[in-house]
Amino acid sequence: MLEKSATAVQTAPSRPPVRSGNAESLTERIERINDAISHRAYELFERDGHGNGNDVRHWLEAESEFLHPVHAHLEEKEDEFVVRAEVPGFTANDLEVNVEPRRVTIAGKRETKSETKEGESVYTEECSDEIFRAIELPSEVSTTKVSATLKDGILDIQIPKIESKQSAPKGTQAA
Repeated sequence: MLEKSATAVQTAPSRPPVRSGNAESLTERIERINDAISHRAYELFERDGHGNGNDVRHWLEAESEFLHPVHAHLEEKEDEFVVRAEVPGFTANDLEVNVEPRRVTIAGKRETKSETKEGESVYTEECSDEIFRAIELPSEVSTTKVSATLKDGILDIQIPKIESKQSAPKGTQAA
């Protein structure tokens, strides 16, 4: 039986919210990110005078502005999976962990804005960083007892495995 909900674990500022199901489906999220990258790549194309032959360079430059790599490690233990992901610079409030029966996704978005005054000139810089990582799990997990902690830029997610069903006692038949 598939479990469909996870409890949000947010007892301290170092615990990112854990959700279950599809707040935004994986396909929708990928489409949204792809659209943003595509729009930015076209802006770079326009900036360079509509010259042909730089499509890949524009795409990769736009992609690097939106998405940052998330290095992750999946470890299987006897009764749980542990996902450890590097998310430097992100706070628990910037992150969202979504757990489905066979997948865990890590998403994060942070925005920074700085303003500097030099004489009568004002320099404003805005930056938006986004991360996204989907990890397929080798077996079904319980989505109701997931916990996540964030410490020193390392996100640890403990995901309990679904308890295996005991076989029927000898002499009885399973229905």
